[in-house]
Amino acid sequence: MAKLLIIDDERAIRSTLREILEYENYEVEDIDNGVDGLDLIKKKKYDLVLCDIKMNKMDGMEVLEQALAHSPDLPFIMISGHGTVETAIEASKKGAFDFISKPPDLNRLLITVRNALDRGNLVTETKVLKRRVSKTRDILGSSENINKIKETIERVAPTEARVLITGANGSGKELVARWLHEKSHRSENPLIEVNCAAIPSELIESELFGHEKGSFTSAVKQRIGKFELANGGTLFLDEIGDMSLSAQAKVLRALQEHKITRVGGEKELEVNVRVLAATNKDLMKEIEDGNFRMDLYHRLNVINIHVPHLTERREDIPEIAMSFLEDICKDYGMPVKKISEAGMVALQNLPWTGNVRELHNMIERLIILSDKIISEHEVTAFANPGGGTNIGAANHGFSGNSNGSSSGSTNYDKFTNFQDYKDHAEREFIKFKLEKNNWNVSKTADDIDIQRSHLYSKIEKFGLKRVTE
Repeated sequence: MAKLLIIDDERAIRSTLREILEYENYEVEDIDNGVDGLDLIKKKKYDLVLCDIKMNKMDGMEVLEQALAHSPDLPFIMISGHGTVETAIEASKKGAFDFISKPPDLNRLLITVRNALDRGNLVTETKVLKRRVSKTRDILGSSENINKIKETIERVAPTEARVLITGANGSGKELVARWLHEKSHRSENPLIEVNCAAIPSELIESELFGHEKGSFTSAVKQRIGKFELANGGTLFLDEIGDMSLSAQAKVLRALQEHKITRVGGEKELEVNVRVLAATNKDLMKEIEDGNFRMDLYHRLNVINIHVPHLTERREDIPEIAMSFLEDICKDYGMPVKKISEAGMVALQNLPWTGNVRELHNMIERLIILSDKIISEHEVTAFANPGGGTNIGAANHGFSGNSNGSSSGSTNYDKFTNFQDYKDHAEREFIKFKLEKNNWNVSKTADDIDIQRSHLYSKIEKFGLKRVTE
């Protein structure tokens, strides 16, 4: 429900506006002077302000200026019984969304309020999207390996040198490429990314170089390729080791001659592109096996940046984890949680088969499943690093294979159907939460977001009983 504030020194106007807007299901507050109105704006969050211009203590225009200095995106609708074109223009110049004369026309008032709220929502959504799309995450960490990468980026980025970025999946190769672009002279131009592993070999050439209409069966119109889209900017070829040999030959020619030809076309097109490439493969072995061209390797590998595995820089885990924690909680609109000292040590000791990407996913999981302070027990119970341990496995019987050995995986043979497995998992999860909360049913119900009566039914269904010493 949108929250509105009315600032007007006429009681009759305030009462009329409030009655109309509350009837339209808006939450409305009102105040009779600009000084107190401005104080409310600074203390509370409003979606829209309707403000009189001529008032005692503080003029409405002054309220508008000071309020927008504090909350630039707050929509203002100015109202006045002495409305003129000049007044409306002045209000607009100072940042007001619209101007309405007294007495206000009901239909115009409601339409203006709705439009102002819609614009406010669009501004907020746009800012969130821009932050998510354009934000390049910092390369976090201060280990020797990371400091060396940062120094290399500072030296190499301003040049035109091609860079080959190597490292395991999830280690942050794309982030290195983004910073090479951000710190280059091409940063005002586009960074175009191509995941060579995600594009079928028969389509990769069309994706990179474009095609002419009619060049093959499904080519119903001309298509611009990634090389052309990146003209003047940077082209990032991710997973270059998965590119077909025929495409490799054309990429080599483009790097040598700075020219491309669209599939099915004859005209050569000049392109000014800086190429960055990344792979998780050993390209020298791929060359020996005949899967990668030696000459292309040497063209791409002018500068090599190797991104280390997370287990090679465990000292960076606390800084990375806290950054993820703050960002994810902010995206979810919740207070930032904390990780206990023992919990952080537990994080550092995990195997991290999925690298930094796995750490991000795990922090998100812990935020969802844990309390305000993430404990060591929650890390081991909920983290599920590498898929080896299920939720609640630490203490509640989810380990063991069909031979009775402790392998870290669930004994699925004992379940005759899917419903049996779901009941078992639900029972163990509820039991774990109850024991964790010392069998406080109200707190457990809040934790797992169900009604207390529903939880009592589950306890009865699964025959759960508190074990006393």
